[in-house]
Amino acid sequence: MSNAEKLPDGVDESVVASVLYRPGQAPLSVPVMEAGRHLGEPGGLVWVGLKEPDPAMLRQLGEKLGFSPKAIEEVIEPHRRPKVADYESVTQIVAITFKIDGTRPSFGETQILIGKGFLLTIRRGASSPYRELRERLESSPDILARGSDYVASALLDLLVDRYMAALDKLEAGVEKIEQQFLLGGSRGIDVHALYRQRRDLLRIHTLISPMAEICRRLSHVEMSNVDRKARSYFGEIADRVLRANEFITSQREALAFAFEASLMLGQSQQTDITKRLAAWAAILAVPTAIAGIYGMNFQFMPELHWTYGYPLVLGVTAAICAVLFWRFRKSGWL
Repeated sequence: MSNAEKLPDGVDESVVASVLYRPGQAPLSVPVMEAGRHLGEPGGLVWVGLKEPDPAMLRQLGEKLGFSPKAIEEVIEPHRRPKVADYESVTQIVAITFKIDGTRPSFGETQILIGKGFLLTIRRGASSPYRELRERLESSPDILARGSDYVASALLDLLVDRYMAALDKLEAGVEKIEQQFLLGGSRGIDVHALYRQRRDLLRIHTLISPMAEICRRLSHVEMSNVDRKARSYFGEIADRVLRANEFITSQREALAFAFEASLMLGQSQQTDITKRLAAWAAILAVPTAIAGIYGMNFQFMPELHWTYGYPLVLGVTAAICAVLFWRFRKSGWL
């Protein structure tokens, strides 16, 4: 390799794999910058996997694989939304990935570049390696022999599997929140945490929902590097993405219903408390009123000079209070 082709420091760390697959032969590791030399081999497929690559490396690799200048710029640029773009020599698919760290999601991206005889995958941010897919495909050489578009569909299918696995973790958190709300009401949980979780679910929905349309487009629109026979695979993936979106929607609705249920429970509890306070206030109003009347210090008042006047007043007061207590208890206020 000449000085002009010398790679920047740290490039080797970004190369996850650079493998040539050939029918009837064992996988062969090839230098990443020599991958373009093997594109013409009959039935061969070169799969280059990169993680957080250097822009200079991507530019150099793109030139060797025959990318157009526009395609190279799109590959170098990080993306925040899913997309699909078809260039003459390569078809670019951008998928957003996410992982659950604790209870919060972190996001990343995977670029899948499909070309004649090669597949280039680029991972940035929160993502997991695709070693399991490589090993599974290596044990099924007939799938590798179908071409890079079939491998790309298998990779997208794996990404949807990881979507569902991450959503299962979020579902456990949603169920926990539901139980806390129903048992303890809105006081049993931090409402800010609930809002953050609903916001996270909305963000996940916003980032992965376009994948359904992208896969639909790959299954119906003619692409320069996607074989007609491979389109049905992308259609199946689109259906799985739609199911993932429906799952996210159901989780957001579950959080909303739990919050509404806790509000209704809280209002019911407040109503019961209000009834009890009103009942006790009515009961205590009787001795308060009688004591207030007899505390006015007038000289001529009923039974002031009768020996049994004081016990009679106390007895009447207690009787009235007992009757009120019985009526309120019977009506369910106490």
